Amino acid sequence: MQRIRQVMEASQPGETLTISGWVRTRRDSKQGFSFVELNDGSCMANLQVVVDQTVPGYAEFLPRITTGASLRVSGTVQASLGKEQRIELQAQALDVLGTADPQTFPLQKKGHSFEFLREIAHLRPRTNTFGAIARVRNAASAAVHNFFQSRGFLYVHTPIITTSDCEGAGQMFHVTTLDLARLAQVQTQIDYAQDFFGKPASLTVSGQLEAEIFATSLGPCYTFGPTFRAENSNTTRHLAEFWMIEPEIPFFDLSDDMQLAEDFIKAIIGHVLADCAADLEFFNQRIDKTVLETLKHIHAEQFERVSYTDAVGILQQAGREWEFPVAWGHDLQSEHERFLTEEYFKKPIILHDYPRSIKPFYMRCNDDGKTVRAMDVLVPRIGEIIGGSQREERLDVLEARMRECQLDPEDYWWYLDLRRFGTVPHAGFGLGFERLIQLLTGMQNIRDCIPFPRTPKNAEF
Repeated sequence: MQRIRQVMEASQPGETLTISGWVRTRRDSKQGFSFVELNDGSCMANLQVVVDQTVPGYAEFLPRITTGASLRVSGTVQASLGKEQRIELQAQALDVLGTADPQTFPLQKKGHSFEFLREIAHLRPRTNTFGAIARVRNAASAAVHNFFQSRGFLYVHTPIITTSDCEGAGQMFHVTTLDLARLAQVQTQIDYAQDFFGKPASLTVSGQLEAEIFATSLGPCYTFGPTFRAENSNTTRHLAEFWMIEPEIPFFDLSDDMQLAEDFIKAIIGHVLADCAADLEFFNQRIDKTVLETLKHIHAEQFERVSYTDAVGILQQAGREWEFPVAWGHDLQSEHERFLTEEYFKKPIILHDYPRSIKPFYMRCNDDGKTVRAMDVLVPRIGEIIGGSQREERLDVLEARMRECQLDPEDYWWYLDLRRFGTVPHAGFGLGFERLIQLLTGMQNIRDCIPFPRTPKNAEF
């Protein structure tokens, strides 16, 4: 059995084949035959199937061919007389595999809001928009692995359950087998010695620290998996569960890290532009008319390198009022990032050397005592899409930074061992995969860039 994408791209009139899929629409002709638009999810296009009275059981199954029904059709490919498709399928045999009651099937031939579609996330992949998002996500995933594998990186599976807070922010989901409701009735403190792991454990916010183990043992490596943050941010840019890509490279400095990040973004965009042209054209027409222009611009431009200090100066002299005032030592907000990329530089930029007070403990301290070797990649329309740094490889400085960030070095004894035994300069970055999907598709809400969004007060499906 062939997929519709293969048929649309390569099949020629005269071929016989069998196709399965779901009905998008059915139009009946007064001449005694019907046009059925069939889609199997392999591409944006529907295959037009011509069903006439020569097909066995035509009168019986025709009323059951409604939007959402699933069919298996065998027939002959023929040139289409319509302008919108090159070929169509003349049915010779047809089976209705599953019906869909037109009175109760939620997806009819009309527009549906994205808010409504989130409520039926089990059916929204059958729409044009979410089918296209899924294909772009698939192509981008393949491109991630292709990029790193072609450069000799090792793919590492880091743990989902952890006892370390990589970011030091405390926004973690706790994992326990204890009956907390019962414990709350009989005691005021939790005895974690009685818990499954014998100590407090949480869902990971990052695989970076574990990736450093492999990078300082086996060379360049990367992770690509789910991460979790219990951040109560009910915005269009935040998810509680999302996928992260985190490469870690020994003997790299900040400059190397910035170049790898630029090459990585361009490679993913290039792959998706080539593999998902029809889907991207759909997004460009229906979602955001600047998607293709933005992607091609990012793919072609050399990213500008700008220090955090210089960026703050540019923003302070921009001659406009900001919702969030700009001051050295404060993190930049989305409005600042978009101004820099879309209006001032008009291209992607990489900000570097941030104040140490707003960055995690593992970033290498600069000699000025005020900044760390951190970098953020900012792109038009999205803002920050990658965050990374050169890691602190000096044992004494790292221990001091942990204490500065109110962390107990004893809790990170194994991480400190990497500095005790053969420490080396190394660097890496993290990219939130759903932010990348937003960039590639033009979708405004990150909840539409993951199959089943997890957000405050929402964990359906």
